[in-house]
Amino acid sequence: MAEFSLFDIMYSAGSIRRLKSDPVPDEIITKVLDAAIRAPSGSNAQAWVFVVVKDAEKRRKLGAIYKKASSILEVLYADAKPPPHMDQSKFERFWKAVVYLFDHMGDAPVLLLPCLKTSMWTNAASLPPDIKARMAAASRLAGSSIYPAVQNIILACRAFGLGTTLTTIHAFFEDEVREVINLPPEVQTYALMPIGYPQGKHGPVNRKPVREVACLDSFGNPWPG
Repeated sequence: MAEFSLFDIMYSAGSIRRLKSDPVPDEIITKVLDAAIRAPSGSNAQAWVFVVVKDAEKRRKLGAIYKKASSILEVLYADAKPPPHMDQSKFERFWKAVVYLFDHMGDAPVLLLPCLKTSMWTNAASLPPDIKARMAAASRLAGSSIYPAVQNIILACRAFGLGTTLTTIHAFFEDEVREVINLPPEVQTYALMPIGYPQGKHGPVNRKPVREVACLDSFGNPWPG
């Protein structure tokens, strides 16, 4: 592992979608996973499960599912225009990389599925209906117990010279994914991450200025920094 500062890693850990087929040593994947489990989780439950897929046939099947899901995304993005901070040429390069992964997800030497076991709140059924309704509306909060680990995976991959990206469209066909990896009913997938050595180079991650996205005390009042 090359010597990088934490901020060097964060500032250069972009989404890498074009990966070499070269194998990734198991000991490096172990260290990436060990970084993942250093993340916080709700009530420190650590209810995560990380399914590492190296088997070629299983990767092929997951790649086919991802490719099928891409047809939904292509409809959603049909006639999409670049966001204000991205010019047309950069948007086209981004989309070409996205389309490349549609066709090559199964070619990545490692596919990683970060998963989460169902809620530890075993007495939720006994709550009054209005409270249960509030909990249902906040179901998106479950991701807070797995996505910090996903970010650690992204940063650890960058530190080891690996590339990866966070994708989620496989969830359009969650049942098919479950069958491939023999996932029990009480576990849900939250991401599908290809991992491998980049075909290109890591580069700086360009983002909007902090002032444009942060507010002080109330929405619309820009952060002065």
